[in-house]
Amino acid sequence: MRIYIIGNDGITLCREAPATVNEGEIAVASKEELHAARVSGKRLLALWNALPGVGKRRTIGDREALIDQLWSAIEALPDPDPQSDPKGASKQAAVIAMLQRPEGATIEEVASAMGWQRHSVRGLFSGTLKKKLGFALASAKEERGRVYRIAEPASA
Repeated sequence: MRIYIIGNDGITLCREAPATVNEGEIAVASKEELHAARVSGKRLLALWNALPGVGKRRTIGDREALIDQLWSAIEALPDPDPQSDPKGASKQAAVIAMLQRPEGATIEEVASAMGWQRHSVRGLFSGTLKKKLGFALASAKEERGRVYRIAEPASA
């Protein structure tokens, strides 16, 4: 279900009805609710002019027709993808994922995957992962070299 929160700064799409609506905001889920809402003509005009790809208006004209057009334009807006992360995964998160794998990772593997120098990987392990984030790193000498893993926390 699409629910729109009409606020002073524009229109926000919600998947579920909000528990509370801030003062000055209106929640609508249908064209009928938008018609019934107490929205000033000036605010309707501002909402219309803030929509992308619509012809800008200077006057309200027929209020009912403007609300119908506004609703059609709002409904045509694409759904924002809540799962997408605009920044993408951080390199730190990628290194942590490598260290959480059962096979772990060597410094050389992390350095080549991230495009870093080996001393940068060691700095991340020591400064960020151990000191700042409090991870316990375990290392073991294996066939492919010294392999690092994030150790399971000890049970208290």
